Amino acid sequence: MTGTDIPRLVVAAPASGSGKTTVATGLMAAFAAAGLAVSPHKVGPDYIDPGYHALATGRPGRNLDAYLCGPELIAPLFLHGAAGADVAVVEGVMGLYDGAAGRGELGSTAQVAKLLRAPVVLVVDASSQSRSVAALVHGFASWDPGVRVAGVILNKVGSDRHEELLREALDVSGVPVLGVLRRARQVRTPSRHLGLVPVAERRAEAAGAVAALAEQVRSGCDMEALLALARSAPPLPEQPWEPPVPAPSAARGRRPVVAVAGGAAFTFSYAEHTELLRAAGAEVVAFDPLRDTELPPETAGLVIGGGFPEVYAPELSANEPLRAAVARLAASGAPIAAECAGLLYLARELDGAPMCGVLDAAARMTERLTLGYREAVAVGDSVLAAAGTRVRGHEFHRTAVEPGSGEPGSGVAPAWGLSWGTSRDGRRPERRVEGFVQGGVHASYLHVHWAAEPSVARRFVDGCVERCAA
Repeated sequence: MTGTDIPRLVVAAPASGSGKTTVATGLMAAFAAAGLAVSPHKVGPDYIDPGYHALATGRPGRNLDAYLCGPELIAPLFLHGAAGADVAVVEGVMGLYDGAAGRGELGSTAQVAKLLRAPVVLVVDASSQSRSVAALVHGFASWDPGVRVAGVILNKVGSDRHEELLREALDVSGVPVLGVLRRARQVRTPSRHLGLVPVAERRAEAAGAVAALAEQVRSGCDMEALLALARSAPPLPEQPWEPPVPAPSAARGRRPVVAVAGGAAFTFSYAEHTELLRAAGAEVVAFDPLRDTELPPETAGLVIGGGFPEVYAPELSANEPLRAAVARLAASGAPIAAECAGLLYLARELDGAPMCGVLDAAARMTERLTLGYREAVAVGDSVLAAAGTRVRGHEFHRTAVEPGSGEPGSGVAPAWGLSWGTSRDGRRPERRVEGFVQGGVHASYLHVHWAAEPSVARRFVDGCVERCAA
């Protein structure tokens, strides 16, 4: 098997809530339990499902997002993540053909399946249908000839008689039934305001749930047929993505330490970000703002990604020594990149609990969900991007940040100018500015996949190098 010849399949569904995560995670874990090296992937910007995938396989869960990264990077990123694997399982997003709003197939599971030349296994919630399942499957299998729907897994089947009726109906569809999962054996995983509770917050329980999913899939699915289907995928013509490495002339002595927040409160990150930072010359050191009372020694830069600080606001607030250390680092002008949860942590307070106070802003939970893809342009120069740099990003939060009064000459500017969708009159995109640029701080709600714009990591590390040399 060559580096571009990775057995693979995509787990998709007609709609959200059909059981994609159950099947994909269970399938990954079952393959891994059988001794296979399994590469886990997730279509779209989701951070939580990849944590369960990583637990199931022992390899980093990686995202494949054709909107954030562009279609041309999907196969290279896949091959990079799947290097050395015996099989890859890709969990889809939403319904098979659902993508970025108003952008056709862009960002959809169907588009990723076509870019990967991968067979699709359709997970169907059969709890309220019998013969109609054949019409449903036929419609999805025939909608786009470029998408190969090669098998069905029936989920939430109620009884032997129900299974018999479903199989009878599908006999004439031409799409084989590769598995049946019973309603009574569904494995429950806890959820809250932004989806499943991340693995980092319930590792022991999550490990038990993943093991139960593996057994459910193993006992209900034709594992040999699924593996054979994965092996039917042809070699990909693309080459694996690699983080760009500075030219030898750019080598500059000791590698600056970049501290990256982790732990239960900061679980949202893309594996490629750390790889890009290291390739750009940084020494990446993880720390946990819930437990560590100081930043890693010789920290020259700080990256604080997404997560759930609102869940841990009292604990984060109680860690006063670390909050003070972050504030001192920001005051020194060191590069700090904060996304979503990181923005909340840098604020003056979160739901009344004191945070780092780097930004004169108060954050609070709201009832309103802000969700969607965004086009973004850098309003001015920052540690991440030069003015005018264009990126694509994603917002996903139920919080709001209210800036303070802001004195003239305070040196605070917006991070991004955002646009998306269309206004109510349908004539132009919605627009607004968002985030904070203040000294060496770039803080924003926008999640950006740095693989699409590697200059972000290079610029950040260059700023860290300059700080070390000062």
